Amino acid sequence: MKNPTIGAAITLALLAATGARAQDANPVEQAAAPAAKPLATATSPDKSIAVSIFIDGDGRPSYTVARKGKPILAESRLGMMFTDAPKIERNVELISKSTTSSDTSWAQPYGEWKTIRDNHTEFALRFREKTGLKREMDVTFRIFDDGIGFRYSFPDQPNLHHANIAEELTQFAFAQDGTAWWKPAFGWNREEYVYNRTPLNAVGTAQTVFTVKLADGTHAAVHEAALVDYSAMNLQRSDGNTLTAVLTPGAGAPKVSRDAPFATPWRTVILADDAPGLYMSHIELNLNEPNKLGDVSWIKPGKFVGVWWNMIKGEWTWATGPKHGATTANVKKYIDFAAANNIPGVLVEGWNVGWDGDWFGNGNDMQFDTPTPDFDATELARYAKSKGVHLIGHNETGGSASHYDDQLDRAFKFAADHGIPVVKTGYVTDAGQIERVDADGSKHREWHEGQWMSNHYLRVVQTAAKYKVSIDSHEPIKDTGLRRTYPNWVSREGGRGMEYNSWAGKNPPEHEANMFFTQWLGGPMDFTPGVLSLTGSGGSRIHSTEAKQLALYVVIYSPVVMAADTPENYAKHMGAFQFIRDVPVDWSDTRVLNGEVGDYVTVARKDSASDNWYLGSVTDENARTLTVSLDFLDAGRSYTAEIYRDGPGADYRTDAQHSITIERREVKKGEQLSLQLAPGGGEAVRFVASGKKARRR
Repeated sequence: MKNPTIGAAITLALLAATGARAQDANPVEQAAAPAAKPLATATSPDKSIAVSIFIDGDGRPSYTVARKGKPILAESRLGMMFTDAPKIERNVELISKSTTSSDTSWAQPYGEWKTIRDNHTEFALRFREKTGLKREMDVTFRIFDDGIGFRYSFPDQPNLHHANIAEELTQFAFAQDGTAWWKPAFGWNREEYVYNRTPLNAVGTAQTVFTVKLADGTHAAVHEAALVDYSAMNLQRSDGNTLTAVLTPGAGAPKVSRDAPFATPWRTVILADDAPGLYMSHIELNLNEPNKLGDVSWIKPGKFVGVWWNMIKGEWTWATGPKHGATTANVKKYIDFAAANNIPGVLVEGWNVGWDGDWFGNGNDMQFDTPTPDFDATELARYAKSKGVHLIGHNETGGSASHYDDQLDRAFKFAADHGIPVVKTGYVTDAGQIERVDADGSKHREWHEGQWMSNHYLRVVQTAAKYKVSIDSHEPIKDTGLRRTYPNWVSREGGRGMEYNSWAGKNPPEHEANMFFTQWLGGPMDFTPGVLSLTGSGGSRIHSTEAKQLALYVVIYSPVVMAADTPENYAKHMGAFQFIRDVPVDWSDTRVLNGEVGDYVTVARKDSASDNWYLGSVTDENARTLTVSLDFLDAGRSYTAEIYRDGPGADYRTDAQHSITIERREVKKGEQLSLQLAPGGGEAVRFVASGKKARRR
C-alpha cells in the first residue's frame, strides 16, 4: 500500500544526501518535482527499512532503499537485456502492487543457529510495457528488519515464452561514499583472491559477497540467494558509487537461457549498524526454499583429518609412484590417529585412477570408482569401520565436468558401498575453462559460475543425495544458501584457504577477518585450519600464531572441518591439539561479540549437543586487547573456562609464533574476559558448564 508520509521522507532524505534543497531547484526541476514521488513504498516489519518504486519520464523503473530515515540506495535501475529481443527498461508502467506480511520460524538440521526466524514484508510489483511487445515483468521485494532481497520473474506470455538473457540492468546506487572490501571477478584463479580494500568509488569488477562501510557507519553486504539454473551475479562500478550487475558468461551468447515462467535468484543487501550485525543476518537462508530432500538424519557433521597437507607441501604426490600419499599403509595411520583422538573422518585425495600425467584442466582419465593398485578400498572401509571412523572421498574432475556427469551414479554408489558419507569434489582448471561435452560430441568451454555449471553442481548434489552422500565442493560456484534446500551440500571452498599458506604469496594476517565479513556471510567454507606446525612448503612460515589456528575453529563455520596438519606434527603440540579434539562443529546459537572488517572479530558459539560454549577471536597484523562480556553464558551456573591464548612475546613474524599459554579459570554470566591478541594472533576458549561432563567430538 502506498504510504505518502514515508515516500516524502525518503525523497527528502535523498535530496539531503545530494546536498540539494527545494529552494535551490530551477523552475524546470520544480515543475518536475511531482514525478520524483514514489509510486509505491513498503517497509520492513519494524519500519526501519523502506523500499520505494519510481518510474521516470522515459518510463524507466527504479527503486530506492532508506534505513532509519537515511538514504542507503538512491534511485537504482531495474530491467533486463536480451540477445534476441528488445530490452525491458523503458516505456514501462506499474500495473499492480501488493504488500503482505509473514512471520514464521524453521529449524535447521545443522548450522550456526538451531532455529531461524523469517519475518518479512513482501512487496510484489508488476510492470508492463505500454507499447510494442507489451511484455510483463514482476519484481518482488522481501524486506527484512536487516536488509532486503528482490528478484525478477517473468510469466509465460505471448511475446515471452523463452528468454535469452544478455545481461541484467540491475543497479545498486549507493547514496553515500564508503569503504569497500571486494575481490576481483573474471580472473583466471576463479574466486581465490585476496580481498581489496578501496574507496567505494574505486571498485572495479567485483565478486559477491561485496561489503561496504558507508560514510554514516552503516554496513552493507551485497550478494544473491537461491542461485539455481542461472548465471552468478558480479558487480561492476558504472559511475561514482553505482554498481551494476554483471552476469557470468557461458559458452554461448546468452548468459542465461530460460523458458517462461521463471524467476531469477534473489539480489540481496544486508544492512547493519556495524560489522557484527552483518553476520547475524539470516536473509540468505530465508530466501531459499525449504528442504527438498525429506529425512536428512543421515547427514552427520564432523571433523576430519586427511592425506592432504603433505601433498600441499610437495612431500607426497597425488600421482602414483614412490611418494604416493594415498596408499593403504598411509591411510591406516591416519585412521588410527583419527580413532585415537575422537575425530570421525579421514579424507583421502589421489586414491583413484587418473592422477598420473597432466590432469590440471584435463581430468578425462579420472575414474571415480576405480582405486589405484596401492589403495585397497575394501580393506580400508573395513578397517575404518572397525575403528569407528569413516573415509571422506575426493572426486577431482580437473575441470572435465561432462566426464564427471557421466559417472555420477557410479561415483556415489562406490562411496555408499564403502561407507563414505561425504565426498569432496574439485574443479581445478582456470576460470572459463570447464569442459562441457554435448550429446553430439561437440566441446565447449564454460565458466565455473555460469548457468550450465550452476546446473551441473546441483546435479552432483542431487545425485549424491540419492546415495545418502554429502558434498563439499571445491573450486565451486559461490554459496547462496542452497544448503537449506539441499542440506547435503554441507560446505565448499570458493576462496583462498589454508593451502595458500604453504606456498609463496601467503594469505595476509588480516585474511580471516576479511573473509568473516565478506565471503563467509554467504555460508560455510572448508578453510582447513589447524596447522599447528605453522609451516608450509620448504619450512616457510605461516602468518599466524598457534592460538589463532585454534580460534579459527570457532570463527569459521563449516559442518565438516579439517584438522589439516599431520599426525606427526600434532604429536609435537598435543596441549594445543586438545582444543581441536574438543571443539564441536554443530551449533545451537552464535553471537558475534565484536569486529571490524579486515581487522579483528570475536565469535561465541554454543554446542548443539551440550551446554558448553566456545569462543574464538582473531586479529590482523596488529596486536589488540579486547574486552568481551560473558553475557552469552547461561544464568545461574558456573563454567570452567579452558583458555588457549597467545603466550609471552607471541608474534606471527618470529619463532615466538608458537608461544601459547593454556590456563583455566572459573567464570559465570555477566563477567568480563580480556583477550590479549598478538600480531597475527588469536584466542580460543572452551566454557565447560558445571554439573555435566563435556561431550567430545
